[in-house]
Amino acid sequence: MSKSTTDDPGPLLGAADIRELAAALGVRPTKQRGQNFVIDANTVRRIVRTAEVRPDDVVVEIGPGLGSLTLGLLEAADRVTAVEIDEVLAAALPSTVAARLPERADRFALVHRDAMHVTELPGPAPTALVANLPYNVAVPVLLHMLATFPTIDRTLVMVQSEVADRLAARPGNKVYGVPSVKANWYAEVKRAGAIGRNVFWPAPNVDSGLVSLVRRDKPIETSASRDEVFAVVDAAFAQRRKTLRAALSGWAGSAAAAEAALVAAGVSPQARGEALTVEEFARIAEHKGPGGTPGIRQSGGAHASGGEQA
Repeated sequence: MSKSTTDDPGPLLGAADIRELAAALGVRPTKQRGQNFVIDANTVRRIVRTAEVRPDDVVVEIGPGLGSLTLGLLEAADRVTAVEIDEVLAAALPSTVAARLPERADRFALVHRDAMHVTELPGPAPTALVANLPYNVAVPVLLHMLATFPTIDRTLVMVQSEVADRLAARPGNKVYGVPSVKANWYAEVKRAGAIGRNVFWPAPNVDSGLVSLVRRDKPIETSASRDEVFAVVDAAFAQRRKTLRAALSGWAGSAAAAEAALVAAGVSPQARGEALTVEEFARIAEHKGPGGTPGIRQSGGAHASGGEQA
């Protein structure tokens, strides 16, 4: 879209529209569900542009709220499916789409459900995920969607800035942890920009960041399953100040068994989890002895954030 038209919200929602809609529905944003509605059309267009949404994309959006981002996505994509847990917001969104983008209304679908429990979506398989994720559930929702819908090739999420840093962190970074490794299992992850507080209503107490995730062309090469790899990751960061020999002793069955697995994987037993790549975690998982039993819960694959999401 040309610069000359970016100040015109067109069918998108501005601050007055958002407040009017909220008042009509009796909606007051709740901290419990992390509701902060985007009230700036230029920010919406920037997100859609940064997400590189294409005319043939089938986009899934989590937590559409009053529809700010939904309308921007519908302008650019072939189809949009929005997943909304809030009953009032879910009921109102189709009417908002029909009123503001009537020519695209048949390209929109709504799923009224908790995103963490969504295992299938109506219509064609999604190719992209774009969402303003509630801060308190951002990491587990993101990992669940990437695990459940392997056709999602590109993802752009807006999350709390601190969470964005953790997702995009590289080994050796002080905030590198469970979210960093698990996201990297699925995708190449990077920060894709910052979002100020004044484009939201109500304005949050923290800054936001955009994170881009492009699914790997080829999965991590390993004979271990995702759950097995994630169990090593969870164990390593549950006691992140300890050496891996100590941190993985419960997972392996003993410190000696952990050391044997680490040596076999080519990883120093004195290293710490924050220094390892996802590929190294996968190698460790391959060398778990037959008698070992994990000392902490396994992640269940996609759902665990390891307590490090924020």
